[in-house]
Amino acid sequence: MPTLASPGPRLLEQAALDALFALGQPTRLRVFRHLVTIAPESLPAGGIADALGCLQNTLSTHLAILARAGLITGVRDGRSILYAANFDGMRGLVNYLLEDCCAGRPEVCAPVFKQLERSCGCAPAPVAQA
Repeated sequence: MPTLASPGPRLLEQAALDALFALGQPTRLRVFRHLVTIAPESLPAGGIADALGCLQNTLSTHLAILARAGLITGVRDGRSILYAANFDGMRGLVNYLLEDCCAGRPEVCAPVFKQLERSCGCAPAPVAQA
């Protein structure tokens, strides 16, 4: 299964398609967004099901698809698996989608980055003055 860290354009394209497919279903999108919201914390499947009001038995399939797409990770903790957002996978998808953005015309992409800053409250790190 290719991941967004895989080398080669064909593998990157397939990994992006896998990630977009995984996010293209309402329950999986809600799971991913919830895990991003609580990061860096993680939750067992039952905690995710409770938080989102969905059935735990169907959730396991959704979690497996998100994990195969590289968007979440699962770490065994005793008898449970704790799930967390995989920011490397998310970053890989966003980078892939924006890699050739605007054909070298940053003014076209500027609104996208401004919206990201406003939405998440993440401002770029200040540049050190020499």
